[in-house]
Amino acid sequence: MVMACRVINKRRHMGLQQLSSFAGTGRTFLGPVKSSKFIIDEECHESVLISSTIRLLESLDLTSAVGQLLNEAVQAQNNTYKTGTSTLLFLVGAWSSAAEECLHLGVPISVIVSVMSEGLNSCIKEVVSLQVPIYNVFDHLDSTKTFSGLETFNISLCPFLQIPSDTGLQKEHDLNDVASPSLTTYSLSGIPVKSPKLFRRQTEVEADKNTLQNPQTLKNSLLASSHYRKSILIHSRHFNRTANNQWINKPDGFLEQHGAATPNTYRCNDLVELEMGLSHGDHNSMKLVDEAVRLQYQNASIQQGNCTMPFRFDISRIFTCCLPGVPETFSCVCPGFITVVSISNTTLIKELENQPVRVILIEGDLTENYRHLGFNKATNINTLLESMKIQQNSSEEVWTNYVLQVLIKFNVNLVLVQGNVSEHLIERCIHSKQLVIGSVNSTVMQAFAEASGAVQVTYITQVNENCVGNGIYVAFWRSIPSDVIDRINVITIVIKTEGINLVTVVLTSPVTAQMQTKEDRFWTCAYRLYHALREQKVFLGGGAVEFLCLSHLQILAGQSLSKRNHVCSGWLHNTSSWLASSLALYRPTVLNCLANGWHRYLSTLMYNTASCSSEFEASTFIQQHLQNARDSGSPSSYILNEYNKLNSGIFNPSISNKLEQIPSIYDIIIPKIEAWRRALDLVLLVLQTDSEIITGLGHTQLNSHETEGFLFL
Repeated sequence: MVMACRVINKRRHMGLQQLSSFAGTGRTFLGPVKSSKFIIDEECHESVLISSTIRLLESLDLTSAVGQLLNEAVQAQNNTYKTGTSTLLFLVGAWSSAAEECLHLGVPISVIVSVMSEGLNSCIKEVVSLQVPIYNVFDHLDSTKTFSGLETFNISLCPFLQIPSDTGLQKEHDLNDVASPSLTTYSLSGIPVKSPKLFRRQTEVEADKNTLQNPQTLKNSLLASSHYRKSILIHSRHFNRTANNQWINKPDGFLEQHGAATPNTYRCNDLVELEMGLSHGDHNSMKLVDEAVRLQYQNASIQQGNCTMPFRFDISRIFTCCLPGVPETFSCVCPGFITVVSISNTTLIKELENQPVRVILIEGDLTENYRHLGFNKATNINTLLESMKIQQNSSEEVWTNYVLQVLIKFNVNLVLVQGNVSEHLIERCIHSKQLVIGSVNSTVMQAFAEASGAVQVTYITQVNENCVGNGIYVAFWRSIPSDVIDRINVITIVIKTEGINLVTVVLTSPVTAQMQTKEDRFWTCAYRLYHALREQKVFLGGGAVEFLCLSHLQILAGQSLSKRNHVCSGWLHNTSSWLASSLALYRPTVLNCLANGWHRYLSTLMYNTASCSSEFEASTFIQQHLQNARDSGSPSSYILNEYNKLNSGIFNPSISNKLEQIPSIYDIIIPKIEAWRRALDLVLLVLQTDSEIITGLGHTQLNSHETEGFLFL
């Protein structure tokens, strides 16, 4: 399927142009509001709705060398962190264009590589000032405060508008109302509300001040809104307003504010606040993650008893069971292992229900022809088991009879197999009241081995009494309407035992095409929380980190420009190193081009979230705050102070006693930084490879008709 087309100039760096083209296909995936794409299979004509970079690249033609490099970089990011791929893809395109611009301006390739690497490393050091440590978030997990309890709050404490992507409502740009400063977002309950922004125009700030001074005016303005709103988030207990705001990053990582009578130390010590901050608008998925964490915590508390070992979120013991065609209301989180089996097992499940069964765990395949890799069966020789009588049946029938004898001998009614299972064996086992389930995850097998005492074996011939586990219960999961069961032609069962450390998240959707997207969203939220808890710190989110990088690079470029002027006016001719003089001359240009990548990132983010009606408006808006940040003398302090401004104001009286439940917006640290590094490394690799090809033999002999072509995506 042809996704896009772009003219390629063969006299320029084709690799960089191809990177920009590939990256452009995923620009709508940046930010919390994602414009989904339909992918249609040309062979079977089935369609799937995608909103992630990984699914997009699976559908593009990436047979070119650049496409393969891009795919490998994105896959490496996804395999390691399961998040950050959209950021990586966008920055690849932005920085490819930046490198092209540098080449167009005559900057040597060695200087581009050196200064871009230097600039990104400097940004990574600078953004440390926006880290917020996580501290003992599980200490009060058993309190009445839950993720569900915050669903009526509007969470928008971030530089850019935050709209829940799971509401199914897409942004609408009203070109007739471009000048209107009011923005619409959606609360967790789906009600449109007006939202304050971190980076606001000065007129908005002044208007807010006047409104806040008159509570009656504020009340009237709330009621006059086109839709009733339940809350306005203008407060966070992490950043309090003072007359003179000065922020320092303490050695222990805590952000501390000076200028008040009593210095405050800022940190995140509440799980619900952390989850809400990391949900990035996808509150339905994060709610399921929260329930899974609480189930794990309860199970760990029961297992440890009086032990005081700290609880750790184990994402490897969480699994998803997807049920397309089932109503949304059936989505939930349950302990144990939930899976789907053929509807032909219905009678068998009814007989096994409410009674403990014995289990065998098979690591490999459970098929007649499954052999050890070193076993080569000789031709024209039949291998028979001595305990069996020679029959005229096929070898598979003989093997099936033997398996049934083993199961009956050890009184086994449940067999979990990590690999494939013979269809003929499954049918025979149903009649013999044995349930066989294949393609079971290795971690699930390990969990059942730990809880039931079973020992995993590779072949059925290795089974003995010591390998059999006990105390397993099999039951129907939930009462799904019969018409739904007939449509999906499967039944859902739950397998569990006392003390098993397994949690299954059941994901349902009446629209089959949305199932993959829903599962991807859940895992994205789960891994955000997992990485945040493992790192014990997060970034202030909503674009604050990227804005600091942009401002910092522009300051560095200004400083380098002053040095360059000094070089050109005095001692350039005395410089012995060509590279040193080139770095001094071109550093401001390269830093500005690198900063332009961040600028495009923020502009696209604001446009995608409907904060601005166009990227041009977003760019102008960002420029205003860049000037304010430069005037303040400290961009990081400016960002923190802008966050702090949202904390002043008057809340709706109905929630004024719940200020402690309002969270900030957070980003995870290591996956974000690694996405930056991978994006720049890929761009610089393609840049240098292109240069070696272009400067090779015959590069000056291109004919005029060879100067342009088309790249199809």
